[in-house]
Amino acid sequence: MDWFTLALISAVLSAAASILEKKSLFTYDALEFSFILSAFNLLFSLPFFFYVDYSALTTSALLVLFVKSVMGVLAFWCVMLALKNLEISGALPLMVLTPGLVAILAFLFLGESLSPLEIAGMFLLLSGTYILEMKVEESILHPFRVFMNSKSHHYILFALLLFTATSLLDKALLSRFKMTPYSFMAFQQLFFVLIFIAIFLFKNRSLRINPSLFSVNWYILALIGIFTIGYRYTQIESVKIAPVALVLSVKRISVFIAAIGGGRIFREQSLLKKAIATIILIAGAVLILDE
Repeated sequence: MDWFTLALISAVLSAAASILEKKSLFTYDALEFSFILSAFNLLFSLPFFFYVDYSALTTSALLVLFVKSVMGVLAFWCVMLALKNLEISGALPLMVLTPGLVAILAFLFLGESLSPLEIAGMFLLLSGTYILEMKVEESILHPFRVFMNSKSHHYILFALLLFTATSLLDKALLSRFKMTPYSFMAFQQLFFVLIFIAIFLFKNRSLRINPSLFSVNWYILALIGIFTIGYRYTQIESVKIAPVALVLSVKRISVFIAAIGGGRIFREQSLLKKAIATIILIAGAVLILDE
């Protein structure tokens, strides 16, 4: 299968998972949900362990994957915290800002120059973000105050920084460390569970979870787990074939599907404005990624 088809499948599955995650977060605490979902994901990842070439695994590769998994766990938890407290049509489009942050950080700390296309892309990202947070009854400075004062938006910004680093480590693990997608998926899910157990124990001092939650929502959790494993595996397979930038450009489609589709399902407001903002954000991200 070609990389574009794999990336497109990943986008659709990711959008479906995001909508179901938002539905589940009406019931679950963000950490509780993330922990339970990681267990379901590990369950559905068990077949990968049978295809792992254990003789080819190296300590350095597993160490890098563990570090990457720590960042991935924190990023996912932050996204769930934001998604629980914000509308899906307002929260998910902000995840498109990653390429802009990468370009800005490279300019500030690495001395890299910004091309005209990158500048245009960042202008679109800023414009899309402004439109997304703009409200008619509020002042023109309202979008800036939202980012300054909203804890949920701070979670998103932190997640963006972490996802930037994990995307680069994905490529390094598959190319430089020669880790196969099977090994990657199997051990990443195992590390996710172990890390979430550690966080859950540190925060709650126990692993006690209300059993009634499983009886009500187990099938939704199972579906999210299947979709999550599916979109992560197809993304890894596509990254193995094509440049990360190209894969992420296609993957951005998931944001539009989840934001607008989820917005309609949950009857959120101002969907036309949010759809326009999301399209502008995706266009800005693609300009920067294609540079």
